[in-house]
Amino acid sequence: MIPMGLDEDRAAELRAANINPRTGLATDYLNHFNEAIMLLEMIPDMPECAGDFLEWRPLSYAEHFHASNFKARDLAISAYESADPAIRAEFDQLTGTMTSILTAVGQAMREASQDKTRARLAEQATAWVKPLVMAAGGVINGGSEGDVDYIMTH
Repeated sequence: MIPMGLDEDRAAELRAANINPRTGLATDYLNHFNEAIMLLEMIPDMPECAGDFLEWRPLSYAEHFHASNFKARDLAISAYESADPAIRAEFDQLTGTMTSILTAVGQAMREASQDKTRARLAEQATAWVKPLVMAAGGVINGGSEGDVDYIMTH
C-alpha cells in the first residue's frame, strides 16, 4: 500500500533505491549500527579490536548517507525528512537508544583497564543493540507488533 500523496512513479523510484515507499526509510542506515556490532563481537576473542570499536562514531541518518557511497543518498535523506512523523519518531527513538548505548559502552571501554572488562562490555552491548537493530528494521519495513499479531492469528 502506498501512502496518500505518494504517486506510483515516486514509489517505484524509492523501491529501486532500496527505500521503503510506505515508510520513507532505508535499511542501509542500519549498516552503521551493524558495523559497531560486528566490531563488538570481535572484542571477546581479539581484545585488540577494542580500538577499532572506539573509532566508531555516531552518525545521524542524514550524516550516514552524506558520508556513504549510497547511490540515491539525496533521495534517502529527502524521503526520511518527508516520512510520516510518527514512523520517524519511533525510528529515531530506536536509533537514538542504540547510539546512546554504543556511546556509553565506548566511554566505559576507554575507562576499563582489563581486556576481560572490555569483553563483558562488548557482549552486553551486543545483547542490547542487536534486538534494537531488528526493531528498527521492522519500522523501516513497515512492520509492527500489531502486524505480527495479525499474521499469527490469520
